Amino acid sequence: MTGLLLRLAGPLQSWGERSAFAAVRDSAPFPTRSGLIGMFAAAEGRSRDQGLAPYAALEFTVRIDRPGVRLIDYHTVGGGYPDHLTAATSGGKHKGDAVITRRHYLADAVFVVAVTGPQDTIARIADALREPHWAPYLGRRSCAPDEPLLLRAHTADPVQELLTRVPLSEPEPRLRRSPQPETTVPVEFLWERPREPLPNNAVEVTVNDRPVSFAQHGRSHGKRTLYRTVEQLPAALRTEQNTLHEQLIDYVQQVPA
Repeated sequence: MTGLLLRLAGPLQSWGERSAFAAVRDSAPFPTRSGLIGMFAAAEGRSRDQGLAPYAALEFTVRIDRPGVRLIDYHTVGGGYPDHLTAATSGGKHKGDAVITRRHYLADAVFVVAVTGPQDTIARIADALREPHWAPYLGRRSCAPDEPLLLRAHTADPVQELLTRVPLSEPEPRLRRSPQPETTVPVEFLWERPREPLPNNAVEVTVNDRPVSFAQHGRSHGKRTLYRTVEQLPAALRTEQNTLHEQLIDYVQQVPA
């Protein structure tokens, strides 16, 4: 097994979990397994009808550098058109009027994700992210990622990189550091595989984001269990916003340990 590292940051992200095609399009508070695998499949140019078996062995660990602020955007869809061009109903007719939707986003969020899996799968995904067939996005097509997206294409232990080496983004103003010197800072993690021994502060989270099929007329998802913990990371990883990009580029260009 080997792995890669992604940094998911941008003005907006939206990781839908429960509300496909509903009037309220929600967002999970962190990147979903479905959203990440969808990103990889799109980068590789896979159609929706192709199976997802190539991604089954992947394991994700998410570091929440900045959870972001929830934003709700009011939308209308299909207004001002002839009936036959408006949104279709389940019975095959058309609504005629505009459909109102409210779409949830995470504004100014930052996540760093360790992706672990078989070496050939990791190498194939990394190559696709460097030269994607369809451009990656953060849950929705309107949510473009900041650069660098791919921090490391290959590393023997990406989780250890999250814990000890990858620069931390400066948190939101209300969470910024105290004036007292710090040696460690608390950072939230989400684990698919529980750490051993499981920390006392671990909280189980059940989510419905394990993709079974992306087929246009047969999308389906299953449940998985995550473990949320708070880890104490070296304070030296915390980076001021005005130097963050330079620190990230330095990290990208370093030879993997």
